[in-house]
Amino acid sequence: MQVTSIPGAYWQWRGHSIYYVKAGSRKDGRSPLLLVHGFGASTDHWKKNIAELQKDFEVWAIDLLGFGRSAKADLTYSGNLWRDQLHDFITEVIGQPVILAGNSLGGYCSLCLAATRSDSAAGLILLNSAGPFTETESEQKSNSNGNIIKKLIRSILLQPWANYLLFQYVRQRSVIRKTLKKVYLDHSAITDELVEDLYRPSCDKGAVQVFASVFKTPQGDKNDVLLKQLKSPLLMLWGEGDPWMNTKERGAKFRQHYPQLTEHYLQAGHCPHDEIPEQINALISSWALSIAESSSIGTAI
Repeated sequence: MQVTSIPGAYWQWRGHSIYYVKAGSRKDGRSPLLLVHGFGASTDHWKKNIAELQKDFEVWAIDLLGFGRSAKADLTYSGNLWRDQLHDFITEVIGQPVILAGNSLGGYCSLCLAATRSDSAAGLILLNSAGPFTETESEQKSNSNGNIIKKLIRSILLQPWANYLLFQYVRQRSVIRKTLKKVYLDHSAITDELVEDLYRPSCDKGAVQVFASVFKTPQGDKNDVLLKQLKSPLLMLWGEGDPWMNTKERGAKFRQHYPQLTEHYLQAGHCPHDEIPEQINALISSWALSIAESSSIGTAI
């Protein structure tokens, strides 16, 4: 599925330039869609979805601060910062509640928003969503050795020289391609254009500082805490071949804390929206239309 990116525009937020894309037209009774990318990605990662979804919805996609074509500000990045960015964008630019669709880090930010700023979210779609859960006592014990190693690695990566060297390594096109081959089941979806879309923002001034800040980011609210506050309808889409997360185990945790969710497990990796866009677009479209129908019935009653 070859498509080109739609030209976007810039919005000023807290003195920083934020890039976004808008496609399609507003439809009566249908909430706009707002697509939120994962770590290191951008609006470009949604182009296959925007091309199709714009036929039935007004579709927006945004580059989170620090990524894509948005400013690479020297800040402390966190889920709460991106939550506030999304909330202000919905309020000031879109002007009505949206159905959020977020992949990986973008999923966690979208959950933060939908849970704590419910007036902005008409629905929530999570695709291989990131974010921690509160560990049980037995999990804490079994993970104790791993946590010590993680803390050691993190302390090393907090050193400027270490995260600079790591950044210079992971941003190489050959390494980006190698990483994609680990997280995509269908390697034919890994095009030169995709590699370039991920490489390009790493050349921007301040990109290395954004990368380094990830290791200093305070851990945000746990998913289970956020799910307790969530009131929106929730659709979970899992690329079950994701090597970075045990999707069945994570899916069970989401279901435990929000049993009324709808979920689908698909033959794809960490980024199912880009790897199997036709399936993802169909699921998003039918679910979003069902939300519109149920809300119109509720209004009529």
